[in-house]
Amino acid sequence: MDFRISADDRVGAQTRKTARSRSTAKSGKGRERVEPSLGSSVGFSVADERTGGTPGKPPRGKGPKTPRRGKAQPPKKRRSRSGGLLMGLLWWGFVACLWGGIAVIGVVVYYGAQLPSSESWAIPDRPPNIRILAADGSLISNRGQTGGEAVTYRELPYYVPAAIIASEDRRFMSHFGVDPIGLAAVAVESLQARDITRGASTITQQVAKNLFLTPDQTLGRKVQEAILAVWLEQNYSKEQILELYFNRVYFGSGATGIEAAAQTYFGVSARNLSLGQAAMLAGILPAPSAYNPKANPERAKDRQRLTLNAMAEEGYITREEADAARIDPDQTIRTRVAGSESYVADWVESLMTAYIGELTDDVVVQTTIDWKMQKDAEFIVRELVASEGPNRGFSQGALVAMDVDGTVRAMVGGVDYQASQYNRAVTAKRQPGSTFKPFVYLAALEKGYTPDTLAEDAQFDYNGWSPRNASGKYSGTVTLRQGLAYSLNTIAARLAIDVTPEKVIEVATRMGISSSLTPVPSIALGTQEVNLLELTSAYAPFANGGMGVIPDVITKISSKDGDVLYEASDAGPGRVLDPSVLAQMNDMLETAVEVGTGKGANLGGWEFAGKTGTSQEGKDALFVGYTSAMVTGVWLGNDDATGTKLSGGNVPATIWSQFMTKAHEGREVAPIPGGSYDGQLVAQPVVDPATGQQVIDPTTGQLQVQYVDAGTGQAVQTMTDPATGQMLRMDPATGQFVPAQTISATQSMPAEQMIDPATGLPVGNPTDAWGQPMQAGGMMVGADGTQIDPATGLPMGQVVQDQAIDPVTGYPLQAQSNGVGQAPIDPATGQPMVLVVDPATGQQVWVPSAPAQQQFAPPQPVEQQPQVIYQDPNSQRTLMDLIFGE
Repeated sequence: MDFRISADDRVGAQTRKTARSRSTAKSGKGRERVEPSLGSSVGFSVADERTGGTPGKPPRGKGPKTPRRGKAQPPKKRRSRSGGLLMGLLWWGFVACLWGGIAVIGVVVYYGAQLPSSESWAIPDRPPNIRILAADGSLISNRGQTGGEAVTYRELPYYVPAAIIASEDRRFMSHFGVDPIGLAAVAVESLQARDITRGASTITQQVAKNLFLTPDQTLGRKVQEAILAVWLEQNYSKEQILELYFNRVYFGSGATGIEAAAQTYFGVSARNLSLGQAAMLAGILPAPSAYNPKANPERAKDRQRLTLNAMAEEGYITREEADAARIDPDQTIRTRVAGSESYVADWVESLMTAYIGELTDDVVVQTTIDWKMQKDAEFIVRELVASEGPNRGFSQGALVAMDVDGTVRAMVGGVDYQASQYNRAVTAKRQPGSTFKPFVYLAALEKGYTPDTLAEDAQFDYNGWSPRNASGKYSGTVTLRQGLAYSLNTIAARLAIDVTPEKVIEVATRMGISSSLTPVPSIALGTQEVNLLELTSAYAPFANGGMGVIPDVITKISSKDGDVLYEASDAGPGRVLDPSVLAQMNDMLETAVEVGTGKGANLGGWEFAGKTGTSQEGKDALFVGYTSAMVTGVWLGNDDATGTKLSGGNVPATIWSQFMTKAHEGREVAPIPGGSYDGQLVAQPVVDPATGQQVIDPTTGQLQVQYVDAGTGQAVQTMTDPATGQMLRMDPATGQFVPAQTISATQSMPAEQMIDPATGLPVGNPTDAWGQPMQAGGMMVGADGTQIDPATGLPMGQVVQDQAIDPVTGYPLQAQSNGVGQAPIDPATGQPMVLVVDPATGQQVWVPSAPAQQQFAPPQPVEQQPQVIYQDPNSQRTLMDLIFGE
């Protein structure tokens, strides 16, 4: 059979054939018969292409697929355009990811190369913390760069770290330091919002940033943060990383670390946080300055709610527990208020370097602060400033209270620590006014004057300086006791000129004033600035029997492991005030609070003394007073030194009285040492007036002594109770023997001048004028061979000044010898005379044992004021009435 191939059957003739078919259809002729053909071109499917075939050729090993005869070949399937697009996207996405990965690796390598070698990476030490405790062990405060000690993961309730994880990094326990899922979620949120909605750093990344990097928001820093985060995860456990985080993250209000935050906001240890408190602290972390409960309580409540919800969603707590822990929207958040104890903590922190050098580890400081006294002082100062301040024009106050040995028990540096951290008790220096005058009078007494020395209260001019009394009134002739009691400026000024300002400074420094002072006459009026702490401590020798003190607030410093780094000792300056002069000063300062400017102070049942002070225009008002148990100083005024309507005798004296009354509750009443000696006995050696030597008791062979009533100066008959061995004295009113009270060495005179009542021998180790040991009894010889008067311990024939007081007359006695060991006899009375200092000339003179009153009148006044005459020198209230018109 002959087959023929027409031109239409040839390759490329399809167009014409198709055209003809279309024209036939249009002409309405019958359907065209399709003839089968051999070797015609058949298109390949995608599946064929995947086998590697070539268009127009059948796959190798297979012949052409021939359609069945009589049936039309099905139409060829076309490739889906959407499927091709998807494949294209997948392809190019893969390519992009590949190149992106290469780029990321390059960036990581580039910025990673800028980090130091990983072998040198180490967790830096946490700044040391100073844990400050009160005397009873209660926490005063934490100090240092962090404001709180470090706590371990296992010391905290389980919900504290859970709150942090739920709030900051929910996948913390499962990721490797970087959270890809979290990054993706943040990226989607940011794209939708067209802005960065939140950070994507994990807790580990934040630890890496806080420990090693700067807070700069740069690509390089973020890359390095991720590298370090991975390193941390490889070298530390999850608990250790979380512990690093909550001990070093900032919680606002100056608190770094969970312990500091718990103490700052709630006044509790992180170990004792409640669920609600833990959730609130965790909610602070995204924005510490904006979310903390002190700065924004409402936002803090919202953040707490979000954290509790997150904890419930993560299964850390139940929904019921979350609802119970949430603060009621109408409830006020009660956060801890930093009180006056924070002034103490600041002071303690400032002392640390001086005590133990630079800190390298956490320490615990035990202080002397009495917590109850501290809070009492804070309350009283705050209340009086609030109630009296608006009317009297002052806004600040300070208080320092210490035991008589210098142990600080309470300190208030201001009325509101949160408003002002400036410590007005330690840091501020202000004019002390008349509270400085006792040091001027003390210098005068040491020169030889007595409380009954007379002086002229009148205006005078000294090299252009003319001091005036604050009242503008002048009293004429007054005693020094009255001059101090009523704060007469002219008397203090005359004394300072007479004893010299240099001597005043020497006395003030010896007593405890440490500020630099300039020797000018106006120092007598308290015009040079000191701080309240040193001023209060300078009064302590008046209260403790004449011993200098160094104010101290620290008893012990220990490491966190308990090793003692410092412990206070009892060492101090020693005796700074002669007991005889002390007795006179206490007598004068008692008068000041009994009838003088300090009479507004009161302390039921206790003997006390003190002095008021008011600077010009009432810029500073002070009262410093003491008992035998405690010394307290009070200052009131304004930080800008504006004038007030205050004086030391009104509000400061009131604050002093209220505080001291509380501070002395439960204490046994005791007199001021050297103040009133009524009924107390002083042992004195019995001296033979003919020879000047001490009398030897023939029955015992010991030196014979007698006892003198320190209040009256009269000899007292004594005996020893055979049953108890207690010394008894005869009561002159009844003639009966009663228990006697003797004055100890610290209350009356140095030990080397005391006689042991039991033996009649000198107490301690008496020495001669050259400091050599003396023998008891008989004629004694000094180191240079000079005979020693056994009654005085001084060279025979030599007068050496001493400040002993004649108990009969109250006038200064000189330790004397006239070559035969006795004083000259007054021919008028037949009594031994005494050696005193003439205040006008400064020379030593012998006077009768009952001399006329001394009178002191240095520089004469330029303008003589009318003198106020008073009839009864002992009627001091009458004098006050005349001075102040009361």
